[in-house]
Amino acid sequence: MQTQLLQADAPGAIQTAAAILQNGGLVGIPTETVYGLAANALDGAAVAKIFAAKGRPMDNPLIVHISHFEQIYDLVREVPEAAKKLAEQFWPGPLTIILPKSARIPDEVSAGLDTVAVRFPSHPVARAVIDAAGVPLAAPSGNLSGHPSPTTAAHVMNDMDGRIEAVLDGGPCSVGVESTVVTLAEQPPRLLRPGGITLEQLRGVLGQVEMDDAVLHPLADGKRAASPGMKYKHYSPKANVIILDGSLEHYIDYVNTHAGDGVAALCYDGEDKALQVPSICYGGEEDCGEQARELFDALRELDERLHAKTVYARCPEPEGVGLAVYNRLIRAAGFEVIDVG
Repeated sequence: MQTQLLQADAPGAIQTAAAILQNGGLVGIPTETVYGLAANALDGAAVAKIFAAKGRPMDNPLIVHISHFEQIYDLVREVPEAAKKLAEQFWPGPLTIILPKSARIPDEVSAGLDTVAVRFPSHPVARAVIDAAGVPLAAPSGNLSGHPSPTTAAHVMNDMDGRIEAVLDGGPCSVGVESTVVTLAEQPPRLLRPGGITLEQLRGVLGQVEMDDAVLHPLADGKRAASPGMKYKHYSPKANVIILDGSLEHYIDYVNTHAGDGVAALCYDGEDKALQVPSICYGGEEDCGEQARELFDALRELDERLHAKTVYARCPEPEGVGLAVYNRLIRAAGFEVIDVG
């Protein structure tokens, strides 16, 4: 299969992507969070191709993307007041809401669960493709399963060239980490995956919102993943990532003491000057939004530019958007964290 790279602003590009999706094919599309690998969400056979292209386990549910709020009524059994409040505040945007699914949702989308995850993205290209295709789109991140998520069309092409019909280039993603996922299928509402919409913002709308234990820890044995990003090691470069939790002084001392062939650092802007190993910076220490935008690109650079074998990463503060950065990084590290004081 030859994968077309389409420029989103080129004449006919949106229509070409829509036609591929209408015919049961796969297209990499931009969203404000990360690039998604899209298929017709109402076509189980098309959705199954996503799992094959990514090498994704079939028990990992997908998110369904819509382009108008009213489309949610066709996908879920009911829309509670809490969902309407969240949508009014955060849609279109980087928030996914889980609700009991309607009969229209194939099992391939929900991984056999009785719920479906729905999102209304703000990216104009994503919405234009959904409108042109005339169907909601199931779209996990457009990377090989377990690899860092793609925030540019080039990232998608690196992973998916020859596996899917097309990639639609709409420029770099503005948020940089996958959407926040909150389930309203149980009470109280529960945060399953942090993202650009923070836990504090959710609580500001809904009041009580619990945080699932799997946000900061491995999913308990035997527990089913209710959301993408909960069960498996995710977002990982080929290098072995180890998080160092402690002061900058102790981080620098630890890294320099362990310098050697294949050792690299993932640090904040300016800290690389004190390190005796090749380094990639992923934003300012106080700028969690920048860290989120830069993280996945930095993880890819560790492989592609530095060819690192072991990476010592600065530990982000798990607050606000920083919680999303920490969540992605601990999964990239397989939950290996060293307290350096």
